[in-house]
Amino acid sequence: MLKRLDRHENEIAELRKDMNRGFELMYRHISALEARWGIMAEDAFREGLRGLLEKEFRLKVERWRGYDENGLVFGYPSNVEVDVAVKDEKIILIEVSSHIRASDVFQFKRKAELYQRKTGRKPDRLLIVTPYADEKALEASKMLEIEVYTNI
Repeated sequence: MLKRLDRHENEIAELRKDMNRGFELMYRHISALEARWGIMAEDAFREGLRGLLEKEFRLKVERWRGYDENGLVFGYPSNVEVDVAVKDEKIILIEVSSHIRASDVFQFKRKAELYQRKTGRKPDRLLIVTPYADEKALEASKMLEIEVYTNI
């Protein structure tokens, strides 16, 4: 009887290991899908927003790209992108993201500073459009005078 209990205990321990490996693999797959879906959703939303702004409000919307050789935005030299809407010489920088944290808000502010350095033009407004912004992100956006459009 004790031998059978030992054998069952060993089998249960092995099943637990296999189950944990399976859950870990499933978690990685779900995380990859979430990341991919977030990128696809942001791109789709960005294009929808672009269409609306251009057709309904006659704003010119373009993607600005610049090289940040001093690492102002990310802390190391890199390419930086931001959406820019222009109407009547007013410049609006727009960041579209599936989720923002305070660090994303500060990063967007640094993108605006880089844009100003590279183009010589100060943006009139900074906007972030996101379905979810955590509380610290909303606090940071108020402090930095960045408008956040969200439903949460």
